[in-house]
Order: sequence, then structure tokens, then C-alpha cells
Amino acid sequence: MVGYLVLISGPAGVGKTTICDRLLNEFYPKLVRVVTATSRKPRPGEKNGTDYLFFSKSEFIEKIKDQRFIEHEIIHGNYYGTLKQSLINVDKEVNLLMNIDVNGAESIQTRISSIENCNLKCRSIFIRPNSIEQLKQRLKHRGTDDSQEIEKRLETAFEEIKVADRFDVIIDTSTKEKDYSLVKAQYLNLNQKLGEESLI
Repeated sequence: MVGYLVLISGPAGVGKTTICDRLLNEFYPKLVRVVTATSRKPRPGEKNGTDYLFFSKSEFIEKIKDQRFIEHEIIHGNYYGTLKQSLINVDKEVNLLMNIDVNGAESIQTRISSIENCNLKCRSIFIRPNSIEQLKQRLKHRGTDDSQEIEKRLETAFEEIKVADRFDVIIDTSTKEKDYSLVKAQYLNLNQKLGEESLI
């Protein structure tokens, strides 16, 4: 029996977090979220060890030097990364889920086979906005970023959309309900292909 690492990626504001939260609510404990690390400060309501592993910039850099990360990126001036430890010795009857940036997803797909004691296979899903304007409205509605930060995120999104075809599956956004149903179908199909109904 094989465990899977499902990577959900796409531009900021496209709805990844909502989709991931719903998947986890529906399929836990057979689907568990990988808690990634960051050097940015927690947003209101975020908890260390639950939403992210929050490190200072100096702590993060020290872990990079010690080769603790399978991937790490600097995004909008902050470090983000995935600790190798979070992907090893995983119960074979459990799938892992990650909400991750585009570069990080590519790095994991390339390097995961080289991690000792990691028995996971990857499946990557890219959530693609219908337009940059739609994404801008979603970011404004989210209310967590100022106008300058939104512009940075839109510039990043423009570049991320260009590499969507490097992912296993592309889902073009529609309604929140339809987006979720399409991602859910991919997750169910992933397990059914292997005849591993016990995972779902």
C-alpha cells in the first residue's frame, strides 16, 4: 500500500486554503496536512505548529545550512519551506496534503525520491484563476494584504500561471463549490486507480 503526497498549488488568493481545509475535514484521519515552515510573522488567528512552523529569519537560515529542507523559497520577502522530517516514516495508510507555492511544488516533485525513508508518491494539482482581474478582486476581498502587497502577488501570479502545464492536473476556477468538487474527484480517483479504497 502506497501513501500519496497531494500538492495543491496556484497563485495567492485562488482558493487553495479553502479547498485544502475542506479536503482535510472530509477525509481526516486518512488525509493529513503537512505543516510547512515560514519566517513571516503569524497572521491573526494563526497558530505555530498548526498553520505553519514559525521560525525567525536567522533560525530558518540555520536550518537551510543544516540541509533540513527538501525545498525552500523566498516569497514576497519571507522564507517558506518544507522540512524533510515531515515527509519521512509516514504511515502507509495515510495520504499527505500540501498547500504550496509553485516553485516549492516543482522542487518537491523533483527531489522527493531522494529522501531516505520517504515512501510517498506525488500528485500535483494547479488551481488556475480565470483572469488576473478575477484574482485581484479575490485578494482585495480577502482583506489580508495592502494594495502594494496585492500588486506583488499579482506579478507573481502572472509568472506562476505560465508554468501551470508542469503540474499533473490543472483546474480552472469557477465557483468555490465546483472547484472543491473537481479537486475532491482527483483525490478519489487517485486512490481508486490503485484499488486502495481503504484510504478514502
